[in-house]
Amino acid sequence: MQRVFSGIQPSGIPQLGNYLGAIRNWVALQADHECLFCVVDLHAITVWQDPAQLARQTRELAASIIACGIDPRKHILFHQSGVPAHARLAWIFNCVARIGWLNRMTQFKDKAGKDREAASAGLYVYPSLMAADVLAYHATRVPVGDDQKQHLEFANDIAQKFNHDYGVDFFPPIQPLIQGPAARVMSLRDGARKMSKSDPSDQSRINLADDADTIALKIRRAKTDPQPLPDEPAGLEGRPEARNLVGIYAAMADTDAAGVLREHGGRGFGAFKEALAALLISHLAPIAAETRRLLADPGAVDAILGEGAARAAEIADPIVREAERLVGFLQIPSAAAPSSHVRS
Repeated sequence: MQRVFSGIQPSGIPQLGNYLGAIRNWVALQADHECLFCVVDLHAITVWQDPAQLARQTRELAASIIACGIDPRKHILFHQSGVPAHARLAWIFNCVARIGWLNRMTQFKDKAGKDREAASAGLYVYPSLMAADVLAYHATRVPVGDDQKQHLEFANDIAQKFNHDYGVDFFPPIQPLIQGPAARVMSLRDGARKMSKSDPSDQSRINLADDADTIALKIRRAKTDPQPLPDEPAGLEGRPEARNLVGIYAAMADTDAAGVLREHGGRGFGAFKEALAALLISHLAPIAAETRRLLADPGAVDAILGEGAARAAEIADPIVREAERLVGFLQIPSAAAPSSHVRS
């Protein structure tokens, strides 16, 4: 089976956009791929993080994606900082990558904003670490969205240059794993903005830990327009909030907008929102309950991540040691104690 690497930022309990855009697809990948799922806490600290919050959110995210259906026994779930091979290979890749390549990375420009000089060096070389995340496992498939395609091209450039510079065919090419159009979930308060945990209003999103009453209330309060639902998708043009709610319904029901409107077209939003809330609750209530059960025993969640990190290291360490040998680093086992001929 093809080996897949997927990473996700430790932002705590995911929201509906994370679930429909990524996590649900990861669950499906498990059927016919060898999967590594990584909570990328090294990437997280490219901007300052409160230490206690970072630790808590790493654990919460791990519990949530297990509750969504990721199987850490058949596949590997781990935290990035638990496998030092990522950082070791990232430094080699920093030395392989060219400044010109990094200067062209649009995500750094977006995240650094106007105050580029105040951004961390880690944020600047973020793409090298992302390349190391994948290539440390010789993974050949990576699920990507539009905002990550440039990073994947960067990783392939590094792999090709490393192979060329050292006269080897060591790192394989990586191919994007496209599973069809991902559901683009927008804010419940503004259909022109993506649903996000950074939005100060909790009413703008559905969190996977929300209970049934909270989900129903948020959907009832979701912004709409005064017109009824149209009978066909063309009628959603210029109606971003209506399009968003129909899109959420379609994604949760595994259908398309046309199918939703065949059932609900011509109806007012009151009845449609009730149906949408019921659909969301039926899917998300079991996830929320399992997340709460897992987080009631944080030691067990930590044990899953620790075991996953050990299994991930078994794959990554030999690959990264070989990369270090190819570069010319001495392969000397660490001594248990200082040699007797060295004076203190």
